[in-house]
Amino acid sequence: MEGKISIIDTNWENIHDYGICGYKSMKRPGYPEKVEWLKDRFQEGLEIKTLYSDKDGAQGMIEYIPGEYCWRPVDASGYMFIHCIFAGFKRPYKGKGYGSLLLNECIKDAKMGNKLGVAIVTRKGAFMVGKELLIKHGFEVVDQAPPDFELLVKKFNENSPTPTFKGNWQEKQSKYDKGLTIIRADQCPYTVKNVNEICESAERELGIKPKVITLKNYAEAQESPCPFGTFCIIYNGKLIAEHPISNKRFMNIMKKRT
Repeated sequence: MEGKISIIDTNWENIHDYGICGYKSMKRPGYPEKVEWLKDRFQEGLEIKTLYSDKDGAQGMIEYIPGEYCWRPVDASGYMFIHCIFAGFKRPYKGKGYGSLLLNECIKDAKMGNKLGVAIVTRKGAFMVGKELLIKHGFEVVDQAPPDFELLVKKFNENSPTPTFKGNWQEKQSKYDKGLTIIRADQCPYTVKNVNEICESAERELGIKPKVITLKNYAEAQESPCPFGTFCIIYNGKLIAEHPISNKRFMNIMKKRT
């Protein structure tokens, strides 16, 4: 049975009390990098709301920022943009409507901030929310990107301009036409450990030294060659991973290509 639930405004003062993405320890790879990343993001208007149980601690979160500063390759100026939303680190907290509680926090803040609406990139699979929750709250699909990314928007005024993906995916990917390139950002703490392992395996098992590009600001993320924005792997100009993957998954992909 879950404990009493609260929505905590997680900021620079209390971030170490509630953690980020289920991480709290500065000794855990990815957490210190995420904390450092947040320094400038809070100044850009980023908000994090933590779903907190007095029994089991943090059980979900939502991270959003004004669209001008979002870390996805979209044009969403004037909108609030959701980077990620998740509810239920433990099973008892899944399917209880907590995702809706978090989403409503963002919608409320967007209205208070006189935004045009709320935007988010979705897809089926790992590391990104599916669209079902958003559709229930009045979001609509307004754009798509390969292989299965969708841009959803909830407009507060139907006459407002519509956000779009920036596109030109193949042209952007072709710039990395030689060798193995990993593009990542500290926005996602899970990528630090995985990227380190992938780099070690690529050199040891495949004789390939990857080039790792860490995105430094929203402008670089918005020009990402992949709709995910903050992670992708490109091999000889071809996208082989469009979201964070494990080292095992990476090796399985590369064995089929080398």
